[in-house]
Amino acid sequence: MPFIVKHDNTVLYGVLDAVSGRGEGEWMADTPACQQHAQSVPETVAGAGRDSTVQGHTAPALTARAFVRDYMAFLLPRELNVLWTIGAMLVAVLVLMLLSGLTLALTYTPDATLAFSSVEALDRRVPFGWLLRSLHMMGATFFMAALYLHVFRGLCYGSYRAPRQGLWSVGTVLLILVMVTAFAGYVLPWGQMSYWGADVAGKAVGAIPLVGNLLERVFLGGDAPGTATLHRMFVLHFTLAFTIVGMVMLHVAVLHARGSTSPSGAAGHERARMLPFHPYFTVKDGLGVVVLAILFTLVMCFWPGLVTEAANYRPANPLHTPADIEPEWYFLPFYGMLQAVPSKFFGLLVSGGAVAVLLFVPWLDRGTPATFAAGRWGGLKWLPRLALAGLVGAFVVAGLAGRHHVQGGWLLAGRVATLVYYLYFLGFLPFYSRFARKEVRS
Repeated sequence: MPFIVKHDNTVLYGVLDAVSGRGEGEWMADTPACQQHAQSVPETVAGAGRDSTVQGHTAPALTARAFVRDYMAFLLPRELNVLWTIGAMLVAVLVLMLLSGLTLALTYTPDATLAFSSVEALDRRVPFGWLLRSLHMMGATFFMAALYLHVFRGLCYGSYRAPRQGLWSVGTVLLILVMVTAFAGYVLPWGQMSYWGADVAGKAVGAIPLVGNLLERVFLGGDAPGTATLHRMFVLHFTLAFTIVGMVMLHVAVLHARGSTSPSGAAGHERARMLPFHPYFTVKDGLGVVVLAILFTLVMCFWPGLVTEAANYRPANPLHTPADIEPEWYFLPFYGMLQAVPSKFFGLLVSGGAVAVLLFVPWLDRGTPATFAAGRWGGLKWLPRLALAGLVGAFVVAGLAGRHHVQGGWLLAGRVATLVYYLYFLGFLPFYSRFARKEVRS
């Protein structure tokens, strides 16, 4: 990263090595060009009551320029593939969600008798209101899809390994916040699926021993979903949206502190194989965002039924239970795990644990960058790929089981998928890291 250090009338200007932590300027301190540059930079005066200027620029402007220069010169492994552009896509969709959500909040009324009609009025009477709502709903679907791919890439390339345990932990907390925010937003339109989704969630919380009834009343604001529930969901949805922005900034800051992983492991962080973020990765990320925008527009304009539910375009009716109560597609795997367990309480533990287990992945897989290369163990190089494929397959099957309400053969499929999902984290990852360490020592 670019830096200017003034010490004993010597200015060092260079690029910080992301691997060694030393700057190229350290090697250039005694060169004539560096000495001439040192004499050309005026003294910077910092302190209370004194005006800090460098070459006519104020200190805040100089700081902003240094920040941009530092960000653009951030070194990344040149082997980064298309999966590393998903982060930029997530940021772009998050900005879209914030802007559209703030506008939608201006016309929304969190009241059980008015919520649905306020959403309908937005769709039919507010200029371009239908477009704003479509952007927001489609954004939620694309954001969750990209987020799941982001997690998959982290598992695939070991992004949770040392020294990036903190980066993975922040990202997992961010995933949980997004899921809670998405559920709260799902309740707000107060259609049939919104109402009964809140009812099912309340009953699941109520299954917790001893404190379940209290938590259910706190969650719903009463014995059944109503105006109090909408107020809670609206405040939660609105507040967590800005919390997510803060967590994203923290996630990026930790990424810049620890550096990015590489598809080729530790070898990808050699200085000769690193490239600055701009222009190499800004162009790649920009192209990824453009492709996402095209796909986003196509689905929104031509296939909106892929991400919307017809039942939620009918007002909530507490006296009529829908034949098929199911959440949005991105919650279906966890819904399937919830239903696959006969006990409501243990089903809630299994479903919630499927997300919580991600927090412990860095400690379940005790591997290091050295054991990453050992993942290509002799004749067993296929084993990590097979295990990860099994995890993805189990996640998809659990979602399909939830879609079919684990009836008939789907009950067995859902239970097997749940078992395979947990076996990957609690069985394979500890085995993988132990076996890899033995390979490295031998």
